[in-house]
Amino acid sequence: MGIEHTTFVGRSVERVEDAALLSGFGRYIDDLGTRPGTLHAAILRSPHAHADIVGIDIEVARALPGIVAVVTGRDLANITTGLVPAVRAALDARAIAVDRVRYVGEPVAIVVARDRYLAEDGCDLIEAQYRVRTAVVDPVAALAPDAPVLHEGVGSNLVSDRRFRYGDPETAFAESPHSLSVTVRYPRNTGSPMETYGVVATYDPTDDSYDVLANFQGPFSIHAVVARALKVPGNRLRLRTPPDSGGSFGVKQGVAPYAVLIAATARLVGQPVKWIEDRLEHLSASVSATNRVTTLKAAFDGEGRVTVLNWDQVEDCGAYLRAPEPATLYRMHGNLTGAYAIRNVAVRNRVVLTNKTPTGLVRGFGGPQVYYPLERLMQCIARKLGLDPFAVIRRNLIPADAFPYRTATGALYDSGDYQRALDEAARDGELDDLKRRRDAARAEGRLYGIGLTAAVEPSVSNMGYITTVLTAAERAKAGPKNGAQSTATITLDPVGSVTVQVASVPQGQGHRTVLAQVVADVLGIPMGQVRVTTDLDTAKDAWSIASGNYSSRFAAAVAGVAHLAATQLRDKLARIAAAQLNLRPEDLVFADGRIASRTNPDAGLPFGRVAATSHWSPGLVPEDIGSAIRETVFWTPPELTAPDADDLVNSSLCHGFIFDLCGVEIDRVTGKIRIDRYVTMHDCGRVLHPGMVEGQVRGGFAQALGAAVYEELAYGDDGAFLSGTFADYLLPTATEVPDLRILHVESPSPFTPLGAKGVGEGNCMSTPVCLANAVADALGLDAIDLPLTPSKLASLAAGADEPAPPAGHAAPKPPAKPGDRTLRGEGLAQVAAPPETVWAMLLDADLLASVIPGSHGVRKLSDTHFQADVSLGVGPVKGRYKADVTLFDLEAPRTATLTGTVTGSLGSGGGSGRITLEPDGAGGTRVSYVYEAAVGGKVAAVGGRLLDGAARVIIGGFFAALARRAGGPSGRNTGLAGFLRGLLRRLLARLGASA
Repeated sequence: MGIEHTTFVGRSVERVEDAALLSGFGRYIDDLGTRPGTLHAAILRSPHAHADIVGIDIEVARALPGIVAVVTGRDLANITTGLVPAVRAALDARAIAVDRVRYVGEPVAIVVARDRYLAEDGCDLIEAQYRVRTAVVDPVAALAPDAPVLHEGVGSNLVSDRRFRYGDPETAFAESPHSLSVTVRYPRNTGSPMETYGVVATYDPTDDSYDVLANFQGPFSIHAVVARALKVPGNRLRLRTPPDSGGSFGVKQGVAPYAVLIAATARLVGQPVKWIEDRLEHLSASVSATNRVTTLKAAFDGEGRVTVLNWDQVEDCGAYLRAPEPATLYRMHGNLTGAYAIRNVAVRNRVVLTNKTPTGLVRGFGGPQVYYPLERLMQCIARKLGLDPFAVIRRNLIPADAFPYRTATGALYDSGDYQRALDEAARDGELDDLKRRRDAARAEGRLYGIGLTAAVEPSVSNMGYITTVLTAAERAKAGPKNGAQSTATITLDPVGSVTVQVASVPQGQGHRTVLAQVVADVLGIPMGQVRVTTDLDTAKDAWSIASGNYSSRFAAAVAGVAHLAATQLRDKLARIAAAQLNLRPEDLVFADGRIASRTNPDAGLPFGRVAATSHWSPGLVPEDIGSAIRETVFWTPPELTAPDADDLVNSSLCHGFIFDLCGVEIDRVTGKIRIDRYVTMHDCGRVLHPGMVEGQVRGGFAQALGAAVYEELAYGDDGAFLSGTFADYLLPTATEVPDLRILHVESPSPFTPLGAKGVGEGNCMSTPVCLANAVADALGLDAIDLPLTPSKLASLAAGADEPAPPAGHAAPKPPAKPGDRTLRGEGLAQVAAPPETVWAMLLDADLLASVIPGSHGVRKLSDTHFQADVSLGVGPVKGRYKADVTLFDLEAPRTATLTGTVTGSLGSGGGSGRITLEPDGAGGTRVSYVYEAAVGGKVAAVGGRLLDGAARVIIGGFFAALARRAGGPSGRNTGLAGFLRGLLRRLLARLGASA
């Protein structure tokens, strides 16, 4: 009678992590203790997108009690260097600006104090002066010969321009009867994790070394970049991560520049320094996905079979090209044909710099930017030919008998049966029923559409894919780079317990649970006997440059290498037990906590006893084994080779498959999308934990829904950041996320130890374009860009049929163009004094100082030129500002025009207005005004939703005080954003001016 063992892999066992996370015992970076004497840092950031730093006055801040130091870029210039980019370009990408700022939110100074509150106060007291330059935010405009150049050493904003050719695209275009193209402007978005960035750094002067604790996600190739920027060898930089991280979705690889910044600051002040990012900082200056302008052209026959693709991609990486960028552009290079058997491809890839936050890796990086134009193209082909999009997609799929399949651009797809997945999704997702629902809705005059999307989900990135940005000659000179090395260590303690350590930092994926499942199955022990540690210490733990948690590599690579390490350790234990039991190792079975004969369960030993042998009785261990205490395995798959001389690159190891279908209805009046049904089919190879796979799919879908319908990191034409709060950068909540039908087929990967593939990013790639295809179907559109906001869809739904306004009603004003932050308004106020008295008051500096809210004094430089210092606080934004106001076109005591500027640590503003004073017939004055103004910096980022109320309060306060000084009640005032000081106060009150 043989031994049967209950296995854990493939079952939805209870998550090990949840007991701590759900009861408040998670250990995040801000929860961990710090060394005595640790100081706290706050960062002063640029309010301008492009400007020279004229001067930074830190004396007042430095004199504040509790402030230990104020550090500027010049202070760090000699002990740090730039963060080396992935391309050869003269980019001095430092962690803090020295002479020039290139995006809103770029660090310009650091205040170090006893606590964070004092440090923030110190930032408010710093006076930075700038000479503003013209900014460029559109990547296509940045290519123009007369565009402002961000880095003179580069000579232009174009840092890379590569062309690729595979097959014979010219002939394919010439011989195909049909062709069309789509142009897509994919917007910026981000991951918005619950926990923001955090760094705690210490410098040891005795051996010139740094100890940095950061919630850094990896990839750990950036360890070398950080060490270089700190001017120390790699073994002088100890990088540690906390046990828990409150989400990342890729963005926490962007902690790296702050690790440099805080570590170098700790060196200067001679004490440990801690910095925890706030939400305003995170949205404006952490990291975002790239925005990309793509023109994709295809040629095809009368049945929709595509023979060739021509990609023209312009990638906006923001102000600096920070490693590992342009990873987002090249990660999908091997997958540019998606799930389709297309053998001819032409590509042009351009990497462009603009005055926006530097980009980085965001969940699904590269996938959404590729599949949006590709799957829009497939629907447009079907629309042009009058065919069913389902038939066109199916007709172009790679045949099931072609796997492993080499794409035209070099990817090696490991396994799959795409036709089967499509057919099962259509059947179980009831596609025919959706078509009937669409027909019925349209018959009733409702807007209903169906979207379809097929996508290949790459996972386990080949770190050499980024070198495709270099020419073959440049790669040959630099040396080949390739692979995806993963690391795991399995340790046995003296009582036979098992500890697992992997070089992958989780952000909620369930590492501890899945690794315990895998190792427990190999060793035949209960999961509770396995403990997994999830923090990483580069000074003590096994890791490699490819380590980290990115590109959905956990199940395929990390869990796979843990399986290999456990298997090697099990084989050693089998030989130890075999020697004691006088049996052959191959006759032993590990099950139910014992190591026993496969045929005679009575002939066996407890696992713990055998596992402890190397500790307690090393003399019983066969000499050729050495010991069975710790097993470390490094694994890299041979399929991940370097790009070849023809630029063919297998950019990822595993390739899952996704087919999504959905039905959506659009409200004709509001433009709101209602998702009637969403079905997502996944082939992620072998499923290790069904419950967590479902969680990854649902989480990816929720994030993708936000990217499709709500989210955009918006910028004004001058580079001002406009999405600084969750009132302006909208995220979907539980009430907006519909239920899903999740379907699976399994085609285990032959390239991974467990047959698993990635699944964590797929819906971020497929869902945005699936929803867009449904919207385009509902509205009959050939082109549509994200986000699919209600206002955009309502306008598209109305089209030329928008009815005229009712009699007596003005036509609605056209919507402001995206990025227009201009605040325009007019109003009235009543003052109980004659115009002559009010006029004199408006020109009296001492009186103005007493009535301007938050004023610290007004200086009269001339009869028509005033300067003032004010403290301003609206909502979450508070700070101290300098205002400069000039009056001209004066017609005393009737009218005056004002212009002015306001600058401070949190932002800047400018505008103009016209004030008119008229007698009211009762001895008083009716004050009317009209104005235009806009602001930038953190104030702009907070958003326009606080603007109106803030303006009313501030301007109301100004006129009420003015009226009191004039000797009468304030009477009526309607709000203002008023002028005179209105440009000084309201400008900054407008706290955001995002339209």
